[in-house]
Amino acid sequence: MRHDARITAVLGPTNTGKTHYAIDRMLGYRTGVIGLPLRLLAREVYDKIVALRGPSVVALVTGEERIVPDRVQYWVCTVEAMPQEIGADFLAVDEIQLCADPERGHVFTDRLLRARGLQETLFLGAETMRGAIAALVPKAQFLRRERFSELTYTGAKKISRMKPRSAIVGFSVDNVYAMAELIRRQKGGCAVVMGALSPRTRNAQVDLYQNGDVDYLVATDAIGMGLNLDVAHVAFSSLSKFDGRRMRALAPNELAQIAGRAGRYMTPGTFGVTGEAPEITPEVVAAIEASRFTPIRKLQWRSARLDFTGPGRLIASLEAAPEDEWLARSRESDDLAALKTLAAEAEVAARLSDARDLRLLWDVCRIPDFRGISAGEHAGMLTRIFGFLHDEGRVPEPWFARQVARIDRTDGDIDTLSKRLAYIRTWTYVAQRKGWVEQDSHWRGETRAVEDRLSDALHMALTQRFVDRRTSVLLRRLKQKESLVADVNDKGEVTVEGELIGRLEGFRFRQDKTATPEEAKTVRAAAVAALAPEFHLRADRFYNAPETEIDYTEQGGLMWGEHAVGKLVKGADPLKPMVQAFVDDEAGPEVAQKVERRLQHFIDRKIAALFEPLMAMSRDEALTGLVRGFAFQLVEALGVLPRGTVANDVKSLDQDARALLRKHGVRFGQFTIFLPLLLKPAPTRLRLVLSSLAKERDVFPESPPPGLVTIPTVEGVAQEIYTESGYRAAGARAIRIDMLERLADMLRSVDTRGGFEATPDMLSITGMTLEQFADLMQGLGYAAEKGERPKVKPAPVAAAPAEVAETPEGEPSDVPSETPNETPSETPPEAPREMPVEVPQEAPAETPPEAPTEDPVEAPTETPETPPAEIPDATAEPAEPGAAEAVGDVVAEKAEPEVEVFYTFRWSPRPRRGEARGRRQGAESGGRPNAKTGGKPGGKPRGKGKPGGRPARETGPKTYQSRPERKDKIDPDNPFAAALMGLKDKS
Repeated sequence: MRHDARITAVLGPTNTGKTHYAIDRMLGYRTGVIGLPLRLLAREVYDKIVALRGPSVVALVTGEERIVPDRVQYWVCTVEAMPQEIGADFLAVDEIQLCADPERGHVFTDRLLRARGLQETLFLGAETMRGAIAALVPKAQFLRRERFSELTYTGAKKISRMKPRSAIVGFSVDNVYAMAELIRRQKGGCAVVMGALSPRTRNAQVDLYQNGDVDYLVATDAIGMGLNLDVAHVAFSSLSKFDGRRMRALAPNELAQIAGRAGRYMTPGTFGVTGEAPEITPEVVAAIEASRFTPIRKLQWRSARLDFTGPGRLIASLEAAPEDEWLARSRESDDLAALKTLAAEAEVAARLSDARDLRLLWDVCRIPDFRGISAGEHAGMLTRIFGFLHDEGRVPEPWFARQVARIDRTDGDIDTLSKRLAYIRTWTYVAQRKGWVEQDSHWRGETRAVEDRLSDALHMALTQRFVDRRTSVLLRRLKQKESLVADVNDKGEVTVEGELIGRLEGFRFRQDKTATPEEAKTVRAAAVAALAPEFHLRADRFYNAPETEIDYTEQGGLMWGEHAVGKLVKGADPLKPMVQAFVDDEAGPEVAQKVERRLQHFIDRKIAALFEPLMAMSRDEALTGLVRGFAFQLVEALGVLPRGTVANDVKSLDQDARALLRKHGVRFGQFTIFLPLLLKPAPTRLRLVLSSLAKERDVFPESPPPGLVTIPTVEGVAQEIYTESGYRAAGARAIRIDMLERLADMLRSVDTRGGFEATPDMLSITGMTLEQFADLMQGLGYAAEKGERPKVKPAPVAAAPAEVAETPEGEPSDVPSETPNETPSETPPEAPREMPVEVPQEAPAETPPEAPTEDPVEAPTETPETPPAEIPDATAEPAEPGAAEAVGDVVAEKAEPEVEVFYTFRWSPRPRRGEARGRRQGAESGGRPNAKTGGKPGGKPRGKGKPGGRPARETGPKTYQSRPERKDKIDPDNPFAAALMGLKDKS
C-alpha cells in the first residue's frame, strides 16, 4: 500500500447509498475488490457491475461459487472469500459494524485491521463504528451520509390491515412459513426471502415481489443486509431471535438495520409490529427514527498469526488473547471446534507428520457446516475428507459423484428441498477448493447445475404454497385499470389473463374460491364483464339446439347437456307446467328471456308427444256430459285412475259412453282405468314429474326401472305414488297394472270360492316365485292356504312307432308333450267351458256383475316373459302310491315320492262389520289394500261357478293341479290323432 493511500469510513444509516457510492468509486480504478456480508448481496452487486462492464472483467467468489474470468479486474466476494494481497487499487468492506458479531465478527475485524487497497480503502457501515475505527485505524477519514427518506413508526397492525408493498420479518423458518400462509389466504400471496436460500431461489422470489405479482414479502433478518427492495413498510412479527446459543432480544441498532429497508431512495418508509410481537418502546422508536445508537465498544478478534508446528500450538494460537482494549477474543467458532474434535482422533493424529498436514487439516475444518445436522455428523464427514486428501491427494471421484447424485432430486416439499440445497452447498464448497477433486472445473459446473435445479424446484414449491397467482395477477390488472381478456374453453373453464377463475355451467358462472370476500367480489365483476359476449353466443346456440341436447330430470330439472339451465315449476294445469331459467343476473334480461322461451317450447313439445292420447281426448268435442267429465278426471290423473276412486262414475257410464272412451285407448280394468300407451317408461317418467309438480311435493319419486313386472314396495310410500308409476302395491311387491289386469282375466276362469292353484301362466306373467305370488294374492284380497303333497314326476314318453300300434286295454297311452294336459279330476267332464259369472254378495258395488269383461292389455315391449326357476311343475300327472307304470316293455318301480309345497287360493272378502268404514278408508287412500285382510275395495275378480250345484266333496283330502284344462276335442292335425282316437274308442 502506498503511503498516500486514502482510507475512508463511510458511515450512516440505511438508505444512504453507501454501497452504490462504493461501486462508483471502485469502477473509477483499474482494479478493485469489494467484500460483502452475504452471498445474496454479493450476487446482486456482481450482476450490477456485469451490466456496466461486462462479464469478462468481473469475478464472483463466495464459499460455494467461483466465477473468475481470465482478464478479471473487479472482484466481488463475500468477506470470508476476499483474496489477500492481490494488489488491487481499490478495496471496500461493506457492513463493517459486523466486527461486533459473535459468529463472524473476527473475520470483519481482520479485514478492518489488515485489508487495504493500493490507492483507496473504504469501510462502509453504521455510525456506531466511528470510535472503534478511529482508535484502530488512525489514518482513517470519516464521511457521514444522511438517509434519503424519513422513517416513521406506525405501531401495531394486523396482517389483514397491512398495506401493499410491505415486508413482514420473522426470525425462524416456522414463523416465516406461518406468516406467509396467513398472507396467502388473506392477501393472495407473498414472496419468501431467507438467508438459507440460494441466490437463484432468492432472486426468483424477489422478482415476484419487484414485478408486482405479489404485494407482500415475508423474510428473515437477511433483508437487513443491503438487499435493495421497493419496501414501503416493515413489520416485525417478533422482537427476539435465537442467535445459535440462546434466545435474546434484538438490540435497537439491529432493529434499525432491518426497519431501514422501508422507504426507497426519496420515498418515506414506515415500520411497526404485527402478530404477537409487543409494541416497541418509545425510547427505541426515537433512537431508530433519529439513527442514534450506543457506540460499539468491543470488536471480535482472532489471531491471524497461526502456529502450524503442532496441533496444540495451532489451537493455542487460535485462542490467543488480544492486546488491544478495543478487541475481545471471539467465542469458539465452528471451525475451531471441529479442529479440536479431529485432532483428538487417533487416525487423524497419526496422519499429522508436519506443518503441511496440519495446514491441510485446518483447511478441511473450515468447511462450513451448511447441513446443521450435528457436530458429530459434521466431524465424521470432515474426517473422511481429510483422510482422502491426505492419503490420495484428492477426494475420489466415484465417492464424490455418489454424494452429489443422492442429492440430485427435485421431488419433495419445501423442507426437503431446503435440506438438499444445504447439502449441495457442502459439496459445492469442496469442489471450489483447488485440487481437492479431480476434474474440479467439471464438478464445479455439476454441483452448480444441481443447485440450480434444486433452487428452481424450491422456488416453484414456495410459489405454489404461498402465492395464489390467479388472485394476485387479476388484482394487479384491475389495479392498473386494464381491460381483462376472458376465454372459455370447450370444458367451460373460464380464464382471465391466462388465469383460471371459474367455470361457466350453462348460463351461470361458478367462481373458484378466492382469498377474501372483497377480492371475490372484484374478480367476479371483472369476470362477468369479460363474459358478456360469451353469454349472448351461448344463448343463440341454445335457442337453436336440437331437442336431443335438452332433457329433464326426475326431480324437475332442465338440462342442456351436462349443465342445469332451468327447472319446471307448477302451472295452472298438470299438463301445462311453467319453466324457470337459471341465468345469472349479469347476463342480462335478453339472454334470460331467450333461454326461458326455448325451455318452455321444449317441455310443451315433450308433453304433446308423450301424452298425445290424453291431449286428443281433451280436444274431442264428441265427448259431452258425463263422458266428458270422466275424461277430464282421467286427464287430470295423467292417464291412470284407480277404479275404486271413480266406482260410481264407472257405473254411470253405459256401453256407448265407454265405447267413446275406448276409441282414445282407455282400458276399463278390474282394478285401474288407464291408457296402456301411457304405461311405457317415457310417459311414466314424465307423469311422475308433472304429478309431483302439481301436488307440490318436496321430493319427487323416481320412476321404476323399465321392464320390471313387479317391484319391491317401500314402507311409507303412498299407493298414489305406485299408481302414478303404473303399479299396484299388493303385499311385499307392487305389480304393474297392465299385468295385474291380465292376471285378473285369468282369475275369471277359476273357482275363486272352492279354491284354485296358480297356473304356470299366472306365475309367468308376474315373473314371481310361488311364495311371492302367494304374498301378492293375499295383498289383492285372497286367502292363501299352504300345503304339502308328494311331488309327481311326469311319465316317461316312449318313442313313437312308425305305425300306430294297438294299446293294450287298461294301460295308459303315451301322450306327446305337445298335447294339452287333462283337467283336474275334480272337474266333472260334462261341465261346459263357458260358465256364468258368480259374484259373491260381499263384492263392492264398484265392480258390478254387469261390468263387461275387457280384452287383455298388450304388455309393453319391455315386459319379460320368462317364468322364474321356482315355478312348480304344474303339468305332472297325479300318481297313486305303489302303482307301477309300463312304458313299452320297460317297467320301473317308482321311487319314494318327493314333497312339494303348494298354495290353495280362495276369495276372502272382508267382514260386513266395519265394511263401510273400510270402504271409506280405501277411497281416501286411493285404493290401498286393507291392512288387516289385504283386501282391495275394488272387490274380487269374478270367477265362474258350477251350474246345477257343486258335486259332493270326497271324504279324503282334496288336491288340485295347476294345469290348464284339457281340450274337449282332439286336434286332427296332431300326428298322434289316430292313436288317441283309437284309445278313446277302446276306453
